Amino acid sequence: MSVQYKAAVITLSDKGSIGERVDTSGPWIKNYLEENGYRVVESLLLPDEQYRLEKELTRLCDEFICDLILTTGGTGLSDRDITPEATKNVIEREVPGIAEAVRAYSMTITKRAMLSRGTSGIRKKTLIINLPGSKKAVSESLEYILETLEHGLGILKGTDGECGGNP
Repeated sequence: MSVQYKAAVITLSDKGSIGERVDTSGPWIKNYLEENGYRVVESLLLPDEQYRLEKELTRLCDEFICDLILTTGGTGLSDRDITPEATKNVIEREVPGIAEAVRAYSMTITKRAMLSRGTSGIRKKTLIINLPGSKKAVSESLEYILETLEHGLGILKGTDGECGGNP
């Protein structure tokens, strides 16, 4: 990757946020992004609370101006899984193909992927993508989409091969 993009990672986990479970997905995403030339500027571990996630997504897009925000967790069917709703409330335009691609690829590995409600979209110049909560599903999904994401981020940011992203 010739352009270094700024990224943030948000893990949604009630148990993780109070220390009852170790978050492995968020740190894996951070390491994988850094290995692939991204600059991870923030990594958060939040409870599954819609207002709080919306507030952080908005801040990272509007004030911190990340190029990419990846969330992990909160995309399932439980009452506390609110990540897609929070994301839809803050995005200005949907990018449904990303979530569809993640689900389609994941379906080749497990039928349970059909239960994922993850979404993706754009707020200002930031691409937000909901990924599953397990480290295994996150790694499979991100490895599958990352190369194409770089092309999309280049278009979104207007960098087209120039030194880009935000300083």
